[in-house]
Amino acid sequence: MTQLTQVRLPGEPGSWRVALDGAGRITGLAPERSGSCYRGQSWHGDWLSPAGVDLQINGAMGLSFAHLTPEQLPQLDQCLDWLWRQGLEAICPTLVTAAPGQIRRALGQLQAARVRHRASRCRLLGAHLEGPFLAASMRGAHPAALLQPLTLERVAGLIEGFEADIAMITLAPELEPDQRSLQWLAARGMQVCLGHSEADAAMARRAFSAGAAMVTHAFNGMVPPHHRAPGVVGAACLTPGVALGLIADGTHVHPDMAVLLQRMAGPDLVLVSDALAPLGLPDGCYPWDQRQIGVAEGICRLPDGTLAGTALPLLEGVRNLARWSADLQSAILAATWRPRRALGERRRLPELLQGLPLCQALRWHGSSDKLSWERAA
Repeated sequence: MTQLTQVRLPGEPGSWRVALDGAGRITGLAPERSGSCYRGQSWHGDWLSPAGVDLQINGAMGLSFAHLTPEQLPQLDQCLDWLWRQGLEAICPTLVTAAPGQIRRALGQLQAARVRHRASRCRLLGAHLEGPFLAASMRGAHPAALLQPLTLERVAGLIEGFEADIAMITLAPELEPDQRSLQWLAARGMQVCLGHSEADAAMARRAFSAGAAMVTHAFNGMVPPHHRAPGVVGAACLTPGVALGLIADGTHVHPDMAVLLQRMAGPDLVLVSDALAPLGLPDGCYPWDQRQIGVAEGICRLPDGTLAGTALPLLEGVRNLARWSADLQSAILAATWRPRRALGERRRLPELLQGLPLCQALRWHGSSDKLSWERAA
């Protein structure tokens, strides 16, 4: 048995000892007592965390999850292998607004892809439907012609047969003020997120009371907070347990506003990449549905300049947020433990690490202004 010493866990005080069995699996974690001397392999205060989980990622390596075909499944396997090497354990493949038939075809392909999972490959969790039930005025890069009215009949018809394959759905709650569809989705275990919405704080609070539990890419695709109108972001920050997604690329949200949100949201802040198909490819111009997107320095835009997403990996957002805020622990948690909690995980970090092969975890080095990571083993 091997023992690691002077290990730090984000969100937990002090240093920890980590015991490994002969196969490199974590069999025990215990705090180190101050002043005691422990034998083992010292980590010199480096941080240990689970790998990342991205709740909003639209594609990578040239693949758009919303437009998958059966012929692309081997390419999807390669994409998931690449995402594993980027420090991700799992993703919620995000399907942006498309025709209902296209969304259902993509859900079918993702369903087929899940059975191909193997060790050391990023896992496909349930899909994240970002649309088509969005406010036209807040649609951003979503095509206006494909938006749908929010009714229970349309929602049920869209996802019929794929209820178990959907983890999250982003919608604009003001499109159905009685929240009938929202309650129906939440009752079936789907995480309902508010986004691309004109909702004010009062409407957001009603949606949270009805079962909504997350805000999609906070500040983007919604009415901005104002000192007389706190909006969706303000209502979410005052509702414990409601997660707030943040794209930490420095463009979607100014670094100072990202730090302000981190302080307001506290333990409910969750990092997302909002990455599109060009993730992992060089800057350039790429096809996106029937349109083109330009990628420059990790930012994706339509030809008219509309922000469409990023081409930056999730863990790059961790490094950005740690540098901006000088809060390394919170930044790491926002991409590793908190996304799991948003999906229902209730174990503390030490309990979550128990039994995990060390090679599946991440080791973080350095200070907040110069943070790096690697697979732990």
